[in-house]
Amino acid sequence: MENSNQNFQFKTNINCSGCVANVKPFLDNAVGNQNWSVDTTNKDKILTIQSAEISKEEVIATIQKAGYKIESLN
Repeated sequence: MENSNQNFQFKTNINCSGCVANVKPFLDNAVGNQNWSVDTTNKDKILTIQSAEISKEEVIATIQKAGYKIESLN
């Protein structure tokens, strides 16, 4: 059975385009540059990941390595 994309959402403190630029190399390396987005207009700064290649724990570790706070929403 083929592994389908999972959709994870996280509450973060990635709150501006500069912050997004800071995490971009970390996330692009971890999940690919088309597989994530941050809604900086949402008060919870929601990071959405769409990937079959990464676990929730790996996403959290990646964002923490980039120097940001993150908590899982699902």
